[in-house]
Amino acid sequence: MIDLKTIRNIGLAAHIDAGKTTTTERILFYTGKIRRMGEVDDGSATMDWMEQERERGITITSAATTSYWKNHRINIIDTPGHVDFTVEVERSMKVLDGLIAIFCAVGGVQPQSETVWHQADKYGVPRIAFINKMDRIGADFYRVVKQMQGKLSLMPLVIQIPIADEDNFYGLIDIIEEKAVYWEEGTQGATYRFDDIPAEYRELTTKYRTKLLEALAEHDEELFEHYFAKEQISVDKIKSVIRKGTINRHFVPVLCGTALKYKGIQKLLDAVIDFLPSPIELPPMKAFNPKTSKEETRKPSADDPFSALLFKTQTDPHLGLIYYVRIYSGEINSGDKVLVYPPERIDRIGRLLLMHANKRQETKTLTVGEIGVVTGLRECKTGYTLCSPKHPISFEPMKFPEPVIFVSLEPKTKMDDAKLDNSLKYLQIEDPTFKVRTDEETSQRIISGMGELHLEIIVERLKREFGVACTVSKPHVSYRETITKSVTAEGRFIKQTGGKGQFGVVTMTLAPAERGKGLMIINKIKAGTIPRQFIPPIEQGIKEQAEIGIYWGYPILDIEATIIKGSYHPVDSTEMSFKVAAQMAMRDAFMKAKPILLEPIMSLEIITPALYLGDVINDLNARKGRIINIETNKQEKIVAASLALAKSFGYATDLRSITQGHGTHTMQFSHYAPKEEKEEQLSTD
Repeated sequence: MIDLKTIRNIGLAAHIDAGKTTTTERILFYTGKIRRMGEVDDGSATMDWMEQERERGITITSAATTSYWKNHRINIIDTPGHVDFTVEVERSMKVLDGLIAIFCAVGGVQPQSETVWHQADKYGVPRIAFINKMDRIGADFYRVVKQMQGKLSLMPLVIQIPIADEDNFYGLIDIIEEKAVYWEEGTQGATYRFDDIPAEYRELTTKYRTKLLEALAEHDEELFEHYFAKEQISVDKIKSVIRKGTINRHFVPVLCGTALKYKGIQKLLDAVIDFLPSPIELPPMKAFNPKTSKEETRKPSADDPFSALLFKTQTDPHLGLIYYVRIYSGEINSGDKVLVYPPERIDRIGRLLLMHANKRQETKTLTVGEIGVVTGLRECKTGYTLCSPKHPISFEPMKFPEPVIFVSLEPKTKMDDAKLDNSLKYLQIEDPTFKVRTDEETSQRIISGMGELHLEIIVERLKREFGVACTVSKPHVSYRETITKSVTAEGRFIKQTGGKGQFGVVTMTLAPAERGKGLMIINKIKAGTIPRQFIPPIEQGIKEQAEIGIYWGYPILDIEATIIKGSYHPVDSTEMSFKVAAQMAMRDAFMKAKPILLEPIMSLEIITPALYLGDVINDLNARKGRIINIETNKQEKIVAASLALAKSFGYATDLRSITQGHGTHTMQFSHYAPKEEKEEQLSTD
């Protein structure tokens, strides 16, 4: 039986190019999981196993592995940093107990850093921060700490400070142990030594140790008494208070190093063991019992009934669909029967696997606290719950962002038509942010996703993994429809054909809702006006109509649909008649409510040498972008701006041209806003 106290389920997350995968590679080497370290730049990194990842030098899909450090088992998920693949971070956060948030010592707190931080906040994940790339020119540990405090609204607890000058990172000072740490050159960081703190760093060390102890004294009465009595406080006591505060998310321990140059990783692993929680140190998982409609909990115990969350689906060339699961209670054996929810069906478990990137190790049992893979289930989606058939529960479902960009897609040969549809089906099961639909007028397949790179990877996977080459259109923006005034309308679906007819009458009010609210349906039908069984079909009709749009054919957002009255026939009324009547009422009201288009607005951060700032701003103005803020970091300017997605296509190429290859940028979806053009122009968009 696994001792749950010795398990750490952690993830690594950060902005793209902050060094997550390199850090993971070093962790695997120092823990003995791999014998030779690979590198992202030459396509040999262990966790970047997909061809597209190795070619581009970026992480596209989250990868799981297990390693051991000081008699502790560390289950690791390495997540992507590119915003197009934020779904991988989202579903990983759901099952993690702790997180290493990695920040670039030069770039600091970048847009995707903020995104992953807020995702961790959403799921209440305790975390430690690792300021990486301390060997780079322009590295500034203290600036990044200050940014973390300001941009992320957190209390950074500095437990290490760098021994460095300019682009040379020699080692670090452990504030807790009050020792300098140096890594031996020529050993790939495998050996390191402790030494006295250099004289020029003693005052700075005292300053940060005082800050550390004062912060801890506010959270622990015993330490408070020792500190203000000026008594010696043991290292173990300091670590125990840091651990408690980290798990309760009162503060975030901050460490530093350079993964590329092999420095700081062992101390980072120590911090994972010392400060991040084991499964039993977190609250029981809340769940919903579908039979009793009551809330239940599952404790992290082998004695509790089996429960697990399916957080990732993947297509394996040999096994078909495989499912990544986090076991929250009990255990599961190969061949066991499980209840799958929400389909509420019984499936039999096939093989059980432990993963190391794309390599697998078969096991007979997965037990509480473990992250593994199950096979043999019928078609399942991300967010499904697996549980004991005798003790049914459902964990809270996961929500994912809607796609913002789409292209049309056709196979190059007619023979591949059915093969393409089947391949797209599997890709949709894998990726909840990837959508496929068929255009009713042109019969074209329309695929939509989170960005240009997202769809580019999908098309490449179709060709390489599924053997289907496709013709792809230029990217199009996925707009949304909404309304600007409140209107009431009636939908009447009445058909008499001599026999049993159709009768459904629905009156509803459509009103604009606050931005970001999506679709809200309110039922104000008085008892007896319409039988209760016809309310769900009315709501379903509204939802389906909102999904396909009304005026321009885009999904409808930010409206409040209130069902106010209706009438029925005791013989001719059916669920279908009320569903159609609701859609008729919605279409009529929508067209009278002054519809407008909403377009996706992107949050943009540009880093450029000061010399090119004027040209960068002129280009943004030409694209009708909005400058939000400009910061200076030594010789560089950091421009924060917002830009309509429609104006952003080709921006990477133009920025390289404007800055002669020196400028970089990141872009991520921010919100939907009314499209600026006049309505006459919109109707032909």
